[in-house]
Amino acid sequence: MSLPSAALGPGVVEGVISEVWLFPCRCHALGADTCFSVWKLLLAWEEDGKLISGFHLSGTVTEPATATEPEMTYKVAISFDRCKITSVTCGCGNKDIFYCAHVVALSLYRIRKPDQVKLRLPISETLFQMNRDQLQKFVQYLITAHHTEVLPTAQKLADEILSSNSEINQVHGAPDPTAGASIDDENCWHLDEEQVREQVKLFLSQGGYYGSGKQLNSMFAKVREMLRMRDSNGARMLTLITEQFMADPRLSLWRQQGTGITEKCRQLWDELGALWVCVVLNPHCKLEEKSCWLRQLRKWGEMDVCPLEDGNYGNELPNITNALTQSSSHSQDSLARPRRTVFTRAIEGCDLHWQDSHLQRIISSDFYVSPAYQREGESLLFNSQGQPLWLEHVPTACARVDALRSHGYPREALRLTVAIINTLRLQQQRQLEIYKHQKKELLQRGATTITNLEGWVGHPLNPIGCLFLTLTEACRLEEENCLEISDTGDTKPPVYQHVPVTTGSQDSGESYLSLALEVALMGMGQQRVMPEGLYAQDKVCRNEEQIIARLQDLELDPVLVQTLRKQCILLLEGGPFSGLGEVIHRESVPMHTFAKYLFSALLPHDADLAYKLALRAMRLPVLETTAPSGDVTHPHHLVSVVPSRYPRWFTLGHLESQQCELASTMLTAAKGDMLRLRTVLEAIQKNIHSSSLIFKLAQDAFKIATPADSNSDTTLLNVALELGLQVMRMTLSTLNWRRREMVRWLVTCATEVGVRALVSILQSWYSLFTPTEATSIVAATVMSHNTILRLSLDYPQREELASCARTLALQCAMKDPQNCALSALTLCEKDHIAFETAYQIVIDAASTGMTYTQLFTIARYMEHRGYPLRAFKLASLAMTHLNLAYNQDTHPAINDVLWACALSHSLGKNELAAIIPLVVKSVHCATVLSDILRRCTMTAPGLAGIPGRRNSGKLMSTDKAPLRQLLDATISAYINTTHSRLTHISPRHYGEFIEFLSKARETFLLAQDGHIQFAQFIDNLKQIYKGKKKLMLLVRERFG
Repeated sequence: MSLPSAALGPGVVEGVISEVWLFPCRCHALGADTCFSVWKLLLAWEEDGKLISGFHLSGTVTEPATATEPEMTYKVAISFDRCKITSVTCGCGNKDIFYCAHVVALSLYRIRKPDQVKLRLPISETLFQMNRDQLQKFVQYLITAHHTEVLPTAQKLADEILSSNSEINQVHGAPDPTAGASIDDENCWHLDEEQVREQVKLFLSQGGYYGSGKQLNSMFAKVREMLRMRDSNGARMLTLITEQFMADPRLSLWRQQGTGITEKCRQLWDELGALWVCVVLNPHCKLEEKSCWLRQLRKWGEMDVCPLEDGNYGNELPNITNALTQSSSHSQDSLARPRRTVFTRAIEGCDLHWQDSHLQRIISSDFYVSPAYQREGESLLFNSQGQPLWLEHVPTACARVDALRSHGYPREALRLTVAIINTLRLQQQRQLEIYKHQKKELLQRGATTITNLEGWVGHPLNPIGCLFLTLTEACRLEEENCLEISDTGDTKPPVYQHVPVTTGSQDSGESYLSLALEVALMGMGQQRVMPEGLYAQDKVCRNEEQIIARLQDLELDPVLVQTLRKQCILLLEGGPFSGLGEVIHRESVPMHTFAKYLFSALLPHDADLAYKLALRAMRLPVLETTAPSGDVTHPHHLVSVVPSRYPRWFTLGHLESQQCELASTMLTAAKGDMLRLRTVLEAIQKNIHSSSLIFKLAQDAFKIATPADSNSDTTLLNVALELGLQVMRMTLSTLNWRRREMVRWLVTCATEVGVRALVSILQSWYSLFTPTEATSIVAATVMSHNTILRLSLDYPQREELASCARTLALQCAMKDPQNCALSALTLCEKDHIAFETAYQIVIDAASTGMTYTQLFTIARYMEHRGYPLRAFKLASLAMTHLNLAYNQDTHPAINDVLWACALSHSLGKNELAAIIPLVVKSVHCATVLSDILRRCTMTAPGLAGIPGRRNSGKLMSTDKAPLRQLLDATISAYINTTHSRLTHISPRHYGEFIEFLSKARETFLLAQDGHIQFAQFIDNLKQIYKGKKKLMLLVRERFG
C-alpha cells in the first residue's frame, strides 16, 4: 500500500488532533510545564527537516536556549496507521508512558501546517522507480553518510543476498517501515508496555510518597480517557497496571502481618476495581474480549493476596446482578459469595448484557414513550406519564451509566440516567404510600428496620456520584480558550446552565441540572445501615463529603431551590426509607453532614424547613438510651464511647464532630432569635453526649455572642452559659484533662452574663465543681479585683458576691478541709465570724484528715497574717503528724520544723517548752536536732513581744529545762546514728564519718561533762569496731 496522501493529510486532521493532544496534555501527570513546552516548540520551529515518507513522519525539533540550558536539537520519528500513531522515537530519550513534548510538537505541526511538510511515497515505491545505477548510487551514498553506523549491517545483508541458500532469499520482497500495515492487520495507538510496567512498579514502590498516588490516579484518568476515545489500548493499559498492583510485595506482607492496606493504597485499589467494571460493561465489546477479561479477573481474584472489597467484611453484600430480570432464575444461595474481592463486581459484570430490547430503546432514543392506551394502571416498563423506567439493582444500573460515559456514549448515558431517576421517583412515591399505612404502628414502636441492603453513598460503584456527574457534565459551560493553561495552575469551579431534559413527554419543564440535584439528595437521604469495618465506614464519610463538595458548586437559582424544597419535604415525610424520616434504625448512618449542607442551602429561602430538617438530623441513635429488648445492662445515660455490641462504629468520633458542626451552624444562624436558640439548645442537650463537643459548642456560642466590634447578644450568651453548666455537670465525676480550662471558661462566661449568673454558680457550686475548684478557681476569680471592675459593681452587689463566696468557702472547707482550708481562710479574711469558723474547721480537722504539710502551710499563713499564737498551735499539731528518721537529713519538712521552733522560741519560754517534747518525739535526725539546739542558744526567747507578757531577755542554758531535754535527745541521736552508720560503712565514706564525729563532739561539749561523755563514746567505738583498723586509726588521729 502506498497512500502517502492519506498519511497525516488534511482529510484525517479531525480524527487525529484530539487524540494526539490527549496523550500528553489531558493527563494530569504531565502538568502545565509540558503543555507550555509544546507551544514554545511550535512557535520556534525550524523550516527544514520535516518529511513524510509513506506512513513515517520524521523531523528535527529544536528547543530554544534558556537562561540555564543551551539550545538542544532532537530527531523525532513517528509511524502511523489509519489515524493512529503506532510507534514513536525521539532523541531526548524520554522514559515515560506519555509522548514527550517533541513528538507532540511534530504531530501538531504536521496537522497545523500540512503544506510545509514534504510528502513522499513509501521508500519501497521510490526504490521501485529507480534503475540499477540509481539503486547502486543510492546505497553507496547511504552507506557513506552513515558508514560507522550501518557498514557492518550493510556487509552482512550483502553477504546474505549473494548467498542463494540464505534465509533472506527465501522470502519474497523486503520490509518497508514507511509502507504502513495491511488493511487486515490490527492497528492501535502506540503504547510502550514495558514502560507502563516500570512506571507503575516505581510508583507503587514509593508507597504513596513523592506524589506517587497522584501519578497513579493520573494513569487511571488516562485509562478512562482512552476508553472514552474507544482506544483498544485502554483495556491493555489497565491490564498492565493491574498486573503490577497484584505483584506489589506489600500485599503478602500486609496479609502475613494481619494489618490492613493503607488508606491511600486502598483508594487506588477501589478505582482499579471500578475501572474494570467499566471495561467489562463496554456495550460494544466482543465476546472473546469479555471472556479473556473474565479469565484474567478470576485468576487475580483467586490469589490469596487479592484485597477484599471491604477489608475483612465482604461476604454479605448482594450480587451485582441482583434484581435483574435476566438473572431472576438464580437462587438466593447463588447470590451470596463467600469472598468478595475488589474484582468481584467486575466478574459479576461480565454476566450483564445490553441485549434487553427495553434497555436498547431507552438508550437509543430521547422519544421512547409508552403508547397512550397503555398509560393506565401499573407498569414495570413505564411510569404514568409514559416515561420509560429501568428496574434494576440501582448500583448496577448506575454502573451501566458509568460504562456508557466512559466508553464515549454521553447521550446514551443521559437517557439511561433519566430512566433510573424516574424509577427512583416512583419507588419513593410508593414508599411514602406504604409508610402512611404503617406510620401509627412505627411511631408507637419507635423503631424500624432498614430495607436497603446496600447504602448508595460509600458504595464501591459510587452510583450517586456517577449519576450526578453524568447529568452535570451535560450542563457544564465550557469556557473559551480552554486549551490555555493558567499560570497559577488553579482550577476554577465549574459553571453550569440549565439544559432541558429531552423527553417524549410534553412540557416536563425539567433540566438535567435539577435532576442532578434531585438524585444527589435522594441518594444522600437514603436510610442505610452503617457498614462493617473501618475502611467501609470511612468511605461512607469520604463519599458523602465528595458529593456535598460537588453540590456546593451548584448556584441555587429558583428552579434548583424548588427542587431542593420539594426533596427535603419528601425526605422528612419518608418514614423508614429516609434517613431524615421520623423513625430510624438504631444503626442507621447519621445525616449530620448532609443536614448541614441542606440547612445552609435552605436557610435563605425557607428558614422553617431548614430548622425542622436540621433539628431532626441532630439525633445519633447508636448513643441513645434505648437498649435492645431484653437488654437491661445499659445505663440510662450513655457516655460517648464506641458501643461494645457488634459491629463497632470506628468513625464515631468523626460522626460526633459532624453532629457538633451541625449544631454550631444552627447556633450561629439563630443568633438573636430566642425561640430558635432555645429549640437548638434543647436538641443539643438531648442528642450530644460528648462533654468536649458540648464545651466546643459553648465556646462557639460565646465567641459569636461577644463580637469585638459590637454589643453582646444576651440570648446567645445565656445559651453558652447553659451549655457550659451542662459540661460542668457531665465532667464533675469523670476525669477530663481539660477540666481546669472548662472551669475557668465558665467563670468568664458567667461574668460576661452578669452578677446574677455569678451568684447562681456560687450558690449551686456542689453540682458543678469540686470543693478545690470552687475555692481556688471559682470563688477566687469572682472575688478578684478584675471581676469587680469588669462588672462595675456597687457596694451591695459586691457584698452579696462576697457573702456567697464566704458561704461557699466554708462549705468547701467542711467537705474537703485538706485541700480547701487555706483558700477558705483567705476568702474569709474580711469577715471575723467567717474567719473564726474557717479556723475552727482547720483545728477540728487537724487531728484526723490533714497532713503535716497542709498544717505547716496554714500555720505559716497565720503567722503572715499576724496570728502567731494560732500559727504556733497549728505548727504544734503539724509536729504530731511528723516522723523524721536518723538518716533523713534532707527531708523537705526540715525547714518547717526549724521555722516552728524559731516561732516557738520567739513567742517565749513556755511555747518553746511546749514544742521541744514534740520535736524530740518526732525528729530523730541528729544534725537537725543540733541545728535547733544551736539556734535556741544564740538568742533569748520571747523576742516576738506578745502583748501582756514579760520576758527576762536572758539566754537559755542547756543544763536546764527545756533545752536539757533537747540536748540529751541530740546526744542520743548522734550515738544511735553513729552506730547505724558504722554497720554498713565503706572506706570511701571514712572522711565524711570523721567530720560527722567532729559535729557530734561540738554537741557533746554543750553539756557540763560533755568532754568526758565524748571520750567514753570514742573509747567504746574503738573497742566495738576494732576490726575496722583503718577507720579507728583515723579516729585516734583526730580525737586521741
